[in-house]
Amino acid sequence: MQRSLAARGFVTPSRSWGGRVRDGVDFLARHSPARFAILIFSALILLWTFMLSLPIASQSRSMTPLADALFTAVSVICVTGLSTVDMATHWSGFGNAIIFIGVNIGGVGVLTLASILGLVVSRRISLRTRLMAASDSNPSRIHVGPVNEGQAVRLGEVGSLLATVAISALAIEVVTAIVLFPRVLAAGYDLGHSIWYSVYYAAMAFTNTGFIPNPEGIAPFEHDYIFLGGLMFGVVLGAIGFPVIYALVKLWRNPRKWTVHVKLTLFTFAVLLVAGTALFIWLEFDNPKTFGGLNAFDTVFQSFFMSVMTRSGGFSTIDIADLHGSSLLVADMLMFIGGGSASTAGGIKVTTLAVLFLAAFAEARGRDAMEAFGRRIPRDILRLAVSVVLWGATTVAVSSILLLHITKASLDIVLFDVISAFATCGLSTGLTQDLPTAGVYVLSATMFMGRVGTVTLAAALAASQSRQLFKRPEERPIVG
Repeated sequence: MQRSLAARGFVTPSRSWGGRVRDGVDFLARHSPARFAILIFSALILLWTFMLSLPIASQSRSMTPLADALFTAVSVICVTGLSTVDMATHWSGFGNAIIFIGVNIGGVGVLTLASILGLVVSRRISLRTRLMAASDSNPSRIHVGPVNEGQAVRLGEVGSLLATVAISALAIEVVTAIVLFPRVLAAGYDLGHSIWYSVYYAAMAFTNTGFIPNPEGIAPFEHDYIFLGGLMFGVVLGAIGFPVIYALVKLWRNPRKWTVHVKLTLFTFAVLLVAGTALFIWLEFDNPKTFGGLNAFDTVFQSFFMSVMTRSGGFSTIDIADLHGSSLLVADMLMFIGGGSASTAGGIKVTTLAVLFLAAFAEARGRDAMEAFGRRIPRDILRLAVSVVLWGATTVAVSSILLLHITKASLDIVLFDVISAFATCGLSTGLTQDLPTAGVYVLSATMFMGRVGTVTLAAALAASQSRQLFKRPEERPIVG
């Protein structure tokens, strides 16, 4: 009788506590990858906060204050690069190892990493795992319902994408470290430190984090263009996104077969790099504190380096506080846009900006549909793009208001650090290190919102999508 009722669903057979937890995680991962991602991100942040709070994690062998440990943990898992402590001198070898592991986990993506581990262990990839990884590579999949397969990575290609992510992440970091190693050695560091600094810088470049391991910072390499070029190599490849890397590896001989996502990402990314470089040259060539004392070639290179790093890289050869206010605003805009989708970079993403411009062009021409590279882009992508920008702007506005009230600092300084936190960039005017405890928690929440993604967070908080079986009368408000 008991078995019969259980079969009908009226009685649940007794199960172990571990089995119930496993079933709960399985249900959450299958039905809501967005909530599952937020849960895992939160759990990792709490774990890293605990480990970074331990006395063994600091050079002084004393406990790091909770606010600093939490902020560093969020910055590590969200691959931001901002810090309230001196990263080069505060942490011990254990602490640096924890930070190194954390940025690689955060850079690859929680759901993607979980899928890779499952593929390695089981030698196969289930449908649920494909859906989890696909939601990491395409935010459109977080919504319930069918998703058009004509996108950057089709569901059937997720297994190949995971292999590309694992191999490319390792290969790019190794190549970057090999390029950096002789330059670090030539700067006067011993063999052991040269190896560690090269590997550390390579990881921070590819994950677009920007932490610096040596006490002198990047100053010894500010005129070493091979070293700076190696950093830019890692930052750009990390920022364009894994779906783009996958397409470039698979279809490098036939660009005509690249998807619209790949083409939009590469085109918009290149335009922003050139535009950012030109603007920094124009605005800073006469600033004696930044590029004013440099020759023409150095000014162009340093401006290009600055344009690359505002993608989300976080490295800088100058003091950000020395930039003109106009340059700070340009950097704000570039950081807010960020890098490519499903990348180690943050921001609203370059394809989001491209979709908004395509919508504006279509409206100016009187056309109903957005088109790019011979393809039509559906309107639901425009709604998603508008949502990303709106929620991103709201997050930045709220955080800026709170920090302005807490710190009493000027708007340009506060806005820069807030956008850097939201876009997980890591560049700072110096405000972050001097924040009071309340400000530290506000900026921590901003980093979390920026990395998890405003659309993912909104989808996770929504209870469910309701079906509306009727349509209300249409009426057009005045816009513009």
